[in-house]
Amino acid sequence: MPKSLFLRCWLAWLLLGLSRLVLAQPPRGPLVVSPQVNADKTVTFRYLAPLANEVKLSGQFLKAQMAMTKDAQGIWSVTVGPVKPDIYPYSFQVDGVTTMDPANVAFFPNERFKASLVDVPGNTPLIHALREVPHGSVNYEYYPSMEGTTGSLVVYTPPGYDQAPNKKYPVYYLISGTTDTEETFFKVGKTNLILDNLIAEGKAKPMIIVMPYGNIAARVAEQRGGAKPADPTGRDNPEAVKRANDFATDLVSNVIPYIEKSYRAMPGRDNRAIGGFSRGGGQTLRTAFSNMDKFAWVCAYSSYLSPEEMERSYPAIVSNPANTNKQLKLLWVSVGSDDFLYKGTVEFMDYLKAKQVNYKSLVTDGGHTWMNVKTYVAATVPLLFQPQIP
Repeated sequence: MPKSLFLRCWLAWLLLGLSRLVLAQPPRGPLVVSPQVNADKTVTFRYLAPLANEVKLSGQFLKAQMAMTKDAQGIWSVTVGPVKPDIYPYSFQVDGVTTMDPANVAFFPNERFKASLVDVPGNTPLIHALREVPHGSVNYEYYPSMEGTTGSLVVYTPPGYDQAPNKKYPVYYLISGTTDTEETFFKVGKTNLILDNLIAEGKAKPMIIVMPYGNIAARVAEQRGGAKPADPTGRDNPEAVKRANDFATDLVSNVIPYIEKSYRAMPGRDNRAIGGFSRGGGQTLRTAFSNMDKFAWVCAYSSYLSPEEMERSYPAIVSNPANTNKQLKLLWVSVGSDDFLYKGTVEFMDYLKAKQVNYKSLVTDGGHTWMNVKTYVAATVPLLFQPQIP
């Protein structure tokens, strides 16, 4: 066969093969951009669902769900705002079914609800914004945990950690709320960026942040092939207290030794802080009050213990306030005025005051949200591991 004829045949077969490949591909829908943050701080959300009868937008920047409108291509859209700069979870209700935004890679790590995240930047960069400053590292770790299971952690190390192999750092153990995961303080709370910015401004000491998974019972069940147990109802429920105590045991017996072996962590209670949000705040208080030899800095975000539990389980904390005040370099309690835990948290603060236990507090606007959590982290981190004023 002449060479020219061979080439023509080869090209014909190639084109035929490509045409069959193209025909075999499923049809692609129109490109969807969502969310789209506009210059005036309004935000446009879009969702492709040509067969849906109704699509609504839910978000923590809204007082109620908003109906979306469908165009000729089957794309539902709505523009809201202007929205106050911050990071917010949102989702779509598609014919009554909650779904994340498939056009958005930023999501809210959680055991139950699945939400996407929209970041509305400020005209001046907010404390959690990515800035041109030295950045720390975020690592995923696995450690031997309770009942033969493997636990998971997210660990932040500050800028310069890898360049100073002989330097050791204090550690802040930071615990997420009910149904959150070990990733939530990182992906929603942006704790790593808050620390980067505060350290760059000279407002916080370089420190290691350890973010554990708080639901020990769920992890044990999962790794043994069982179903996730239901969350206990009531904060003083005996099962809730047991699970909090299990978490405390795991943190003290497994997590801290693992961190102090694997990272350049300074040992001793003066170099350890513990804090948490919601359930994680309850775990924080129970862990700290039952292990006063382990932690000198305690931060409770949107959480509290009842006076009855304090009297029953931690009488030494309130019976000898002078000793407690000497041991705790910081006891912090914060809550939003619209938080469903506001009443109990304020009662806890009043109880501490009546018992002459020193604490610092911050009451903000807003509810039980991660927008408030970022505020609390940014307010407390500058106080940690600092010299105490007599």
